[in-house]
Amino acid sequence: MDITPVSNALGANVSGVDVRDLNDTDSATLVDAWAQHGVLFFRDQDLTPDEHLAFARRFGGVDVNRFFTPVDGHPEIAQVLKEPDQEHNIGGGWHTDHSYDPAPARGSILYAREIPPIGGDTLFAGMGAAYDALSKPIQELLRGLRAVHSSAHVFGAQAKHAEATAGRIGNPDAVRGDVTHPIVVAHPHTERPLLYVNPAFTTSIDGLTVAESRALLTFLFEHGRRPEFQIRFQWGQGSLAMWDNRSTWHFALNDYHGHRRHLHRITVAGDELAGAA
Repeated sequence: MDITPVSNALGANVSGVDVRDLNDTDSATLVDAWAQHGVLFFRDQDLTPDEHLAFARRFGGVDVNRFFTPVDGHPEIAQVLKEPDQEHNIGGGWHTDHSYDPAPARGSILYAREIPPIGGDTLFAGMGAAYDALSKPIQELLRGLRAVHSSAHVFGAQAKHAEATAGRIGNPDAVRGDVTHPIVVAHPHTERPLLYVNPAFTTSIDGLTVAESRALLTFLFEHGRRPEFQIRFQWGQGSLAMWDNRSTWHFALNDYHGHRRHLHRITVAGDELAGAA
């Protein structure tokens, strides 16, 4: 198994491996690489839903997404689907999965089943590199703050795109109360400080006025998506990507109108996040 970094900020390609045939040593190697690089990419895998689940369970329990339509017969697997006649895709904005939960997901493992002939790439951004690039005074300021994360405006009954994503995203009654997390968290595996806010689900900062909160979050969102923190993944049939939801953002590009894009996503459960020391 070869693991090759793709940028200084995040990401690595994993080759020479069939994820159906991993041993415990292989799994431990991937755990370390996942923590170090934030997102790992595999090509030309051939997985049934059960094999996809078996691979995911090597990294923890399954955190079932309560809003996505599941795969028939596999409630642990969420469908990420856009049909040729649909305008809105799933994940078409910078975000990190499940930050609105008290114990955010450890990561997500997305497997390509049907890919458009062109387009449909996913962008990733590294929040370790984003934090490192902040000035020391801003780092110190952020270490003392907590941010509010919410799912209501995205998955609730009054969500902006609720009608456009009906049948693919639903269950608005599953929306729970807002949660707070430190703005700078320590990665549970490496203890690296990470910037932990995201444009989709972070709504305000505890203790600040509305104007102060809006200004600081706007700055952090713009900072986090700077090009030097990003990489772009071009999917192929059988591609698999696993990203760490604590240390990365991602953005599914919606540039393949008239074509079908169908992937299966399994979310790996995580723990409550601690602030960086």
